[in-house]
Amino acid sequence: MPNYAIAILVIYLGFGVLELWRSNLFAKAEQTRDDGIVEAVSMAMLLVITQPAILFVSASLAGLVAPQFAGALTDLNIFAAIALFLIFDDMTQYWWHRASHSFAWLYNLHRAHHNARYMSMRLVYRNNLFYYMMMPGLWFAGILLYLGLGWVYAGYIIVKMTVIIGAHSDVAWDKPLYAIKWLSPVMWVVERVISTPATHHAHHGRHAEDPGTHYKGNYGNLLFFWDVLFGTAKITRTFPESYGVENLAPATLGQQLMWPVFPENKDNGPAIEVAGDTTSTAA
Repeated sequence: MPNYAIAILVIYLGFGVLELWRSNLFAKAEQTRDDGIVEAVSMAMLLVITQPAILFVSASLAGLVAPQFAGALTDLNIFAAIALFLIFDDMTQYWWHRASHSFAWLYNLHRAHHNARYMSMRLVYRNNLFYYMMMPGLWFAGILLYLGLGWVYAGYIIVKMTVIIGAHSDVAWDKPLYAIKWLSPVMWVVERVISTPATHHAHHGRHAEDPGTHYKGNYGNLLFFWDVLFGTAKITRTFPESYGVENLAPATLGQQLMWPVFPENKDNGPAIEVAGDTTSTAA
């Protein structure tokens, strides 16, 4: 296992211990039996098969198409290298995430992430098994590794996953900082640069009329700046009253993990009813 993967695992488990201590990690409010299954299966699939396979295949394809460029960016300035990952990995993930809330068939692949009626570090890798297979950022990351930027990726992915895990945790690290008056200007900058629990929890809010909810925005993963730049940001420093999906019929275990192999059934109805960035009523 690569050192960066070990570091991410330690960070992930650290947030798990924090939730175990502060908010009951394994017994969240409104949790169902299916929740644990979806989270365990999707996490194992991504980390053991999907992500390593995509990085290997994309790098291998790049080698077949352009063998002369292997390691071409090895000596690139570190700031330029980080910028490439921010654009080709993090920004493309923003647009992929935004598209997943704009088009019905993509939302069917992403709905599992929102189906939980709670927030937790457990949700970080929770998605349909096909969702990550199609994520452009993973394929671009493999190409950047082929070009010689593996030394940057190791540090970049540790920072990114730390931010993402912290943003999903229900032990919100930003909440006590908002109460410190002299930190307010600092937090003003922080919450516009990276994803925080307050901004990302809003994306998981269940009801649109809840002032703390903004599920048709706040799509950023590492950088919340993309939401600020592209007009989808909502910053309130408050948290939703409840989490989950509104206005849709319940999704089965099969639909959450393997739609369209297990399509919607007549009793449950469609996984999403209306698509569109501004017209959809589905979370």
